[in-house]
This record gives sequence, C-alpha cells and structure tokens, in this order.
Amino acid sequence: MKILPAKLLLVSAMALALSCTAVYADDKVSAQEALNNARQEAQIHTTFALSPYLRAHDLKVQVRDGKAVLSGYVAEEVNKELAGAIASGVEGVKSLDNQIVVDANYQQPNRGKQRGYGEVVSDASINAAIKSKLIWSKYADGMDLTVTTEDGHVVLAGNVATAETKQLAEKLARDTHGVRSVKNQLKISDKAVNGSNYRNADAASGTMMADSWITTKVKSSLLYSRNVSGFDIGVNTDKGIVTLDGTVSSGAEKALATELAHNIRGVKSVDASKVIF
Repeated sequence: MKILPAKLLLVSAMALALSCTAVYADDKVSAQEALNNARQEAQIHTTFALSPYLRAHDLKVQVRDGKAVLSGYVAEEVNKELAGAIASGVEGVKSLDNQIVVDANYQQPNRGKQRGYGEVVSDASINAAIKSKLIWSKYADGMDLTVTTEDGHVVLAGNVATAETKQLAEKLARDTHGVRSVKNQLKISDKAVNGSNYRNADAASGTMMADSWITTKVKSSLLYSRNVSGFDIGVNTDKGIVTLDGTVSSGAEKALATELAHNIRGVKSVDASKVIF
C-alpha cells in the first residue's frame, strides 16, 4: 500500500473541498432560480385568474431564467396583448415569448358549476365594496341587511326602515364595479330601526367625523363606482365641506360624483365647481 506524502494529501483535500463547495454553490443558485421561476409563474397565473378578460381561458405559463413563455388560446388579439403585458410587468421577467394563439372560434372550456379562484375573489370584493358604501352612508341608519354575490349577481336581503333606504341600498349596489344585476329582497320594517348592523355610533351621536376620514371614504366610494372615473377626481375636506376637482366625461358623471360624496357621513356640503368635462 502506497503512502502519499502529507503535503500531497493536504492539496488533494483542499481540491476536494473546493470542488464540493463549487457543486454546493451551483445547487444553491439553481434552487434560488427555481424558486424565482415558481414565484413568477404563480404571480402571472394568479393575475390571469383575477382578470375578468383572461380567467375563463386555459392559458399556460412557463418561466425560465427571466424568460416567460405563454401558450394557450384566446378569442381576441386584445386578450393576447393583455396576457403579454401582465407577464412582462412581473418583477424579474426580462423577456417574453407570447405563443398564445388567437382563434375567433375558440370555445372556452366548460367547467360546469366549479367556480374559479378569480370568480370567488371578484364576488368577495363586490360584497366588501357594497357593504362599505352602506356603512359609510349617512342615510344607512336603520338597515339590517345581508349582501350576497355570485358571479356578479347581487342579492340584498333583510330589513330597512323606509322605502327611500331600500332604494338607496339598491342604487349603491348597482353602481359598484363588477355588479351584473341586483335582486332587492329588502323588506320595510319598524324592527330595522332598533337593530341596525350599519349604524355608525359616532355619526348617530352627532360626533363630528374627521376630515381625513371623510376624504378617504369619498375617494373610496368614487373608486368603487362603475360610472365615475375615481382616479381622475381629487378630494379635499375642510370642516366637513368636501371639494372635488378633476376631469370627468359628462355632466351626469359629475352629478353622480357629487351625489356619492354628499352621501358620506359627516359631509356638510360638496363643492364640485372645479370638476370639468
């Protein structure tokens, strides 16, 4: 048996250690890249699922080393462009190979009664928006109702104090992004006045609402509206007086923006003279 010199053994051991370190480093980089690829694919898939224009399509996504490859079928070119824009906008995606085929005769896959992730999230968002608008409304006292949404179809059920309140609830629901229809099953009842789920204690007791709170709720109400371009309207509140400014498409949109602002608790008056169209 041949005995290797100590110096040679030391050099061999160092070489082996360096080799193992290099392999470990390569494995570590590969694992990190795989994690990044999976994260980017998941983000693109989730955004597709949330998009009302893409969620019904059977699209596939693969990301490797910063390159996103899209495949599948859509009925219109604009949907292919939208999918590409979504994928390109994900952090870490450096290039795009959009292989999605545009087929005017494409038939969306039949999923039966199974509801997709995007549909569930959209319905939950609609519910939250309607409930929020009712809570914020100065005219919502006396409401004791429930809001349910399925595939954009809203059902209002429960009790309200007056016919005007019933109409208000339906109007606020109809003017919400994503709502396809509203079934108003609210009943007018004296019982609603004493058991409201939507009564704001501060407003009911006459406490002045903070200007910052009013501004936030007015902005949110405008953004939730399907008939108002909320991003184009600025909101400022001073001692309960709300001032709106910006650009809208018509006098009807300006009137609706004014009405939505005036509807918020704590608002004394609304100045929309700076809103132009």
